[in-house]
Amino acid sequence: MNFSQITPDLFIGPMPTAVDYEHLHDLGVRLVLNMRFISKLPVDLAHPPIEVLWLRTFDSPFTPMPLKKIAQGTHRALEVIRNGGKVYSHCAKGRHRSVVMGAAILIAQGHAPQAAIDLIKEKRPVSDPDIFYIKKRIFDFARHWHDRF
Repeated sequence: MNFSQITPDLFIGPMPTAVDYEHLHDLGVRLVLNMRFISKLPVDLAHPPIEVLWLRTFDSPFTPMPLKKIAQGTHRALEVIRNGGKVYSHCAKGRHRSVVMGAAILIAQGHAPQAAIDLIKEKRPVSDPDIFYIKKRIFDFARHWHDRF
């Protein structure tokens, strides 16, 4: 499985296969944030099942990821982490949408937006948070989060 551990409780990577769910479960992952628009894996793939939150989003400079969905995933991730679980954020290849979601979780945990980006780039070199529309969404989320929470 081609994923990266960003912090002790946050992983980012590509869409997992059904077989990968057992491995994620063994690592302590209790929440999978699926950022893909068209691909949904069935639930109950690990035993006990891992919660899957499907946040259907596009990866396009013309259709920004909805801040509401990013915040929804962030809130749920924080709850899981507070209860001792770990979180896996994925999109198709683990380079863009999953990175926004991962950065949002880090920001909600107190990281500055650029620090979150730098940490993700260090831990997941294949990520591309510097692409203009992805980086903009991370900074947009940081403003949204700090204004509301």
